Amino acid sequence: MSPSPAAAGRHPIADPAPQSLCAREPHVPAERLVAEMVPPPRFQKARFETYVPDASQPSQAQAVQVLSTFAGTLGGAHASGAGKKRWFQKKVQAPAGPRGVYLDGGYGVGKTHLLASLWHATPAEPSLKAFGTFVELTNLVGALGFQQTVATLSGHRLLCIDEFELDDPGDTVLVSTLLGKLVDAGVALAATSNTLPGKLGEGRFAAADFLREIQGLSAHFKALRIDGEDYRHRGLPEAPQPFGDEQVAKTAYATQGASLDDFPHLLDHLAKVHPSRYGALTDDLTAVCLTGVDAVPDQSTALRLVVLADRLYDREVPVIASGLPFDQIFGEDMLKGGYRKKYFRAISRLTALARDGKRLVEGV
Repeated sequence: MSPSPAAAGRHPIADPAPQSLCAREPHVPAERLVAEMVPPPRFQKARFETYVPDASQPSQAQAVQVLSTFAGTLGGAHASGAGKKRWFQKKVQAPAGPRGVYLDGGYGVGKTHLLASLWHATPAEPSLKAFGTFVELTNLVGALGFQQTVATLSGHRLLCIDEFELDDPGDTVLVSTLLGKLVDAGVALAATSNTLPGKLGEGRFAAADFLREIQGLSAHFKALRIDGEDYRHRGLPEAPQPFGDEQVAKTAYATQGASLDDFPHLLDHLAKVHPSRYGALTDDLTAVCLTGVDAVPDQSTALRLVVLADRLYDREVPVIASGLPFDQIFGEDMLKGGYRKKYFRAISRLTALARDGKRLVEGV
């Protein structure tokens, strides 16, 4: 029997064994889901002043100006009394016109940076502002229930939704209804996506009922187009080629706080952990080392990997891998299908993390 990649790469001097994501089965209480609705660590210091617009793309500088102005309108008393309703209060009337901004643009133009900057610039306590991905928002509803989610978020000044994606018809109706109730409660909205609000779901769902729901969402937002190329590739070298199994294992053992897993086994394990827990799955990791990266076998597995890639990217966890390059793990049918935007985003983010991981390998 041949030695495992971990055994093959272990130092002669016994290093602490790396962790394994496959051995983790985190349990996340609902309270943590609410408390963690803040910009992820990668964007904790994001501000409008630290966003660097591409001089050749005037829409980027315009976006900074529009969002800065929007943040300034969110001061003062909350439309519903900061969430403290009294029996003698009249029903709050929703403000006229769009109650939010919608950042539309391609991969890596800085939409999340701008969304996080808006969150930081809004003059309200962190407990009165919420920031999360579309998936995290639907997971919150799953954990709290719809009515409790409405009650929890109705007292907020601002709800920021990153990567607004409609993965199934049920989520279309769910989020449409939720946002409508929050707008009625006076909550301002901001969102990012790769598709204009009126065209969400295009190429994915054919049912007229769901298209009507999608079109209804667009009325809540003023669409703001942001053009530009992916900054992660702007002037940067190509993604590093995958390493050998032994290099990956050696780096895992030499890096305190790293994990080491066989890629196919990790994909199997992700099916056993709810995506709302993928953030907790990566808690305290300094690097993720993967051996045997191969083509993702099916759509359900691919979508779970996308969520994991997002959580790793948010937390700036480097990735060191052997096997296929990350731009080859999603099949051509996936890259041409309805979820192609998610897969391209995952490739972009895993590529950026692989660049970070290369430095760890070079230091071993």
